[in-house]
Amino acid sequence: MIYLLAVIGALTVAVLFWRAFGPERVGVSSRRAPLAPDDDPDFLRKLGEQQRRPDDDGKN
Repeated sequence: MIYLLAVIGALTVAVLFWRAFGPERVGVSSRRAPLAPDDDPDFLRKLGEQQRRPDDDGKN
């Protein structure tokens, strides 16, 4: 009986180490968190271009 508990304990420790330090899980994509508009470099670049470009009515 003690051997059975030792095997179960060893398997539990092995699975925990595998999940903690093993390779990335298959099928789980690492997605980046969505950026807020003030953190998005493309948005900030477009905003800067719009501010530098004169308006259609010529008032800037």
